[in-house]
Amino acid sequence: MNVKMAVLLSGSGRTLDNFHREIDEGKLPAEVVVVVASRPDALGLEKARSRGTPAFCVTRRDYIDAASYSEAIDKVMLPFKPDLIALAGFMHMYRVPDAYLGKAMNIHPALIPAFCGKGYYGHHVHEAVLAYGAKVSGCTVHFADNRYDNGPIIIQRSVPVLEADTPDTLAARVFEQECIAYPEAIRLFAQRRLRIRGRRVIVTQAAT
Repeated sequence: MNVKMAVLLSGSGRTLDNFHREIDEGKLPAEVVVVVASRPDALGLEKARSRGTPAFCVTRRDYIDAASYSEAIDKVMLPFKPDLIALAGFMHMYRVPDAYLGKAMNIHPALIPAFCGKGYYGHHVHEAVLAYGAKVSGCTVHFADNRYDNGPIIIQRSVPVLEADTPDTLAARVFEQECIAYPEAIRLFAQRRLRIRGRRVIVTQAAT
């Protein structure tokens, strides 16, 4: 299965770059069919358009609540009929439509359920990890639902927290693992090997 992906982002598009790199190298059976950004100055928009990918901005402040904002995103995105919605550094609550529950993923730069939820994003996460004195951090790919960092976990990868770490050095080490974990989760989705049972994601040996 070649997965048609919609990518939601808010910033530089580093995760989008990683998807494109994996696709170009033949490692990821996917195609980015549309990109939606929450900010008009998001570099990810420029990167998408440079590859000929339809790219749109839907600005959060133009909508009164998360529900109306999510509906506006859906109107832009769903005509492209994506198989999978991939949140890639998207900084706002996106309410996943019922038809896409189990078909939307997010990545978080910590080991859920630690250091997650509203307000835990970007460097705020790594600053919190260091302030707490945690010895291990990492990243989590999970199915997105309608709560922050709450959906069933697909893949987690860990890194040590070093004595000399700063938020920047820890973030770089975690992002290296994100670049491995997110494509792997999408490959498993493409192979139809992911089954959701309550809060658990079962990785099967064959397509289901």
